[in-house]
Amino acid sequence: MANGVSRCLAVIAAAVLSLAAVIVGVTVAAAGRLGENANVPLVTQDGEQVRFYDDLIKGKIVAVNFIYTSCLFTCPLETARLAQVQRILGDRVGKDIFFYSISIDPEHDTPAVLKEYMQEFEVGPGWTFLTGDRDDIDLLAFRLGMTDDPSITSGPGPNLDGHTPHLLIANEKTGQWLRNSSTDNPGMLAHFLTDFVGGQTAVRPAVSSNAGAPLKLNAGQYLFAKECAACHTLGQGDKVGPDLKGVVARRDRDWLAHYIREPNVMRAAGDPVAVTLAARYKTVMPNLNVGDRDLNFLLDYLDAQSSSR
Repeated sequence: MANGVSRCLAVIAAAVLSLAAVIVGVTVAAAGRLGENANVPLVTQDGEQVRFYDDLIKGKIVAVNFIYTSCLFTCPLETARLAQVQRILGDRVGKDIFFYSISIDPEHDTPAVLKEYMQEFEVGPGWTFLTGDRDDIDLLAFRLGMTDDPSITSGPGPNLDGHTPHLLIANEKTGQWLRNSSTDNPGMLAHFLTDFVGGQTAVRPAVSSNAGAPLKLNAGQYLFAKECAACHTLGQGDKVGPDLKGVVARRDRDWLAHYIREPNVMRAAGDPVAVTLAARYKTVMPNLNVGDRDLNFLLDYLDAQSSSR
């Protein structure tokens, strides 16, 4: 299984890198510089009035996504994932790389609401949350290629969120850009922001002398890192969600399996533990569509971690 997962990851990584290499070479000169054709007014979480192109992205390397704070599905995961990317990049965020999250629910997401949301995710300097006029935000999303229809960025849509979790990664100065998923692997997103559009070397873990040996990858560990680590730790305390060290001992395994598979269904049914967790952590667990096989891998990994010291 480990070798199979390793080969799968290698193939996926190669495909993504090849695709990105093609996309990143595209310039936006034909349609005007990125964002210049939608230099709309916006308001930051601090109440500052800004223009999208003039004040936020002109001459910068940026990551831009669209979220809303009352979202119960992928938005919390998007924000938690980008918080991981911010930690990987360190003090480069706010210095030569800038993050922008723009609300598609401006009626609810006032600057004060956005600021509270940022605190929940421990957002650091260099990452600005923005609101504004709905028509301006819809136009901006359309002009940036984040939606195919300028009228559907907010409200119910073809998916549960009413929008797709796209992330625009761009170097406005060079005209290089790519659109990716904002829930992608955080190391890969950091790599795109530095190596591809940034033209510099991303921070990477040291490579051991036996790098050519087969990767010994535990499937459950991989799934935890991919699906859970943005919001949870194993023994380092609560994060966006609860610390999962010992969770298999604290919860009945069948209950835990049901909750991982369908947290939204359990909340809707009034399960007391699911409802309490949602109230305590504010950012509720999304439905990640975990299949039975992956679920068992993940539970076995959590069980092993719960038993270890």
